[in-house]
Amino acid sequence: MKNLKKRRRVQIIVLAFVALGISTGLIGYALQDGINYYRSPSEVMAEPPSSDEVFRMGGLVSDGTLVRGQGETVSFSVTDGGAVVPVTFTGVLPDLFGENQGMIGTGKYVDGTFEASEILAKHDEDYMPKEVVDSLKETGVYVEPTS
Repeated sequence: MKNLKKRRRVQIIVLAFVALGISTGLIGYALQDGINYYRSPSEVMAEPPSSDEVFRMGGLVSDGTLVRGQGETVSFSVTDGGAVVPVTFTGVLPDLFGENQGMIGTGKYVDGTFEASEILAKHDEDYMPKEVVDSLKETGVYVEPTS
């Protein structure tokens, strides 16, 4: 009788670990497409990602590069002070989007151009996304806002 209880406990513990392993694997698989890594323009130019990889890239919109094409297509360049990456976007840009402003885009790097599917812009005169500030500080371009 004692041996049967011990065997049942071991079976339950083993079953719990198997269930935990399976659920962890399923969660990881489900999140696989939902995780987008951030890269600065310098990182993109140093090691271009594959054309099917979706990632986030941010920096400052380069002065004089904002060109509105036909329809909702817009092209511009993004820099972190170390490298410049051309960007194309089809859609409606945020109201606060402009040249010399911080932005983060989600998309793919195809044939030397970042094809953004989503663009986020800063929401007031002082805010800039942390990833963009960090990459600008690394290249020495970032200037602290004055109050």
